[in-house]
Amino acid sequence: MKPAPFFADLADGPGTGAAWWLTADDGPRIRVGAWPLDGAKGTALIFPGRTEYIEKYGRAARDLAARGYATLAIDWRGQGLADKALDDPATGHVERFTDYRNDVAAALRAAETLDLPRPWHLIAHSMGGCIGLRALYEGLPVNTCVFSAPMWGITMPARKRPVAWALGWSTLHLRLGTAMAPGTSPRHYVASEPFEGNPLTTDPEMFDYMRRHLEAEPALALGGPSIRWVYAALSEMRNLARRPAPGLPCLTFLGTGETIVDPGRIRARMANWPGGELRMIAGAEHEVMMETPPIRADFFDRAAALFDAHRGTAPA
Repeated sequence: MKPAPFFADLADGPGTGAAWWLTADDGPRIRVGAWPLDGAKGTALIFPGRTEYIEKYGRAARDLAARGYATLAIDWRGQGLADKALDDPATGHVERFTDYRNDVAAALRAAETLDLPRPWHLIAHSMGGCIGLRALYEGLPVNTCVFSAPMWGITMPARKRPVAWALGWSTLHLRLGTAMAPGTSPRHYVASEPFEGNPLTTDPEMFDYMRRHLEAEPALALGGPSIRWVYAALSEMRNLARRPAPGLPCLTFLGTGETIVDPGRIRARMANWPGGELRMIAGAEHEVMMETPPIRADFFDRAAALFDAHRGTAPA
């Protein structure tokens, strides 16, 4: 582990924050950030969504610290300041979704090295919810899991789904997989679109918080995914949907205004998660942790209550 750039002023988190470079087992350099807390009851491992980065969760770390928890977050490969797979840094690309397991493993080693207090708990948003579910099946050492609009399915018009599969499959043979997916943009959504009508949050101040990050540090921005990323994501979501729910206490949040991930897939998963709870948040959009203050407070209150209720022996 070596110190990495960390934009504390932009993150607006606890004053303990810092970041480090890590090298995943298959080679890419990634970045993790941590906000330790004296006397913490445990640690929240935040698995961000696509296009996200450590500093975006500074305020979440502050909310968690107020409830007694330290925080660790990660720049997935291809995002934030982590290594990009392509010469074009605006395109989000991965060959296989299971490649992210190497980033998870590196982050867990960092949590051990930093001696972040156990038990550990998972908070996973959107794409991080897909990566996190896979990690749970593979023994992620957490006592509980909290999901925010997990990417267990993608909202897509029915007529386009066969096209997406066919186009993705063709990349295996035609070497076109690194091209940006049709209909997406090389610019980060928050940096290029107005608050009005956005599908992420109903809170203008939090939208501005995200925009300030990208204006101050353009290297944190990411545009649309590659064709290969889309195919890899569809394949991983299909594979995970075939498996029963993990045997772990689970709380999932989903806004009634969700238009990015597939609410039907989330409802189906949570209906069959023993002891799991799905909380529908009236009026909220995709980013529940970036929503209005009452919604954010409810999210972290309930997450911390779940953590508090499961502070027994931590997994090895």
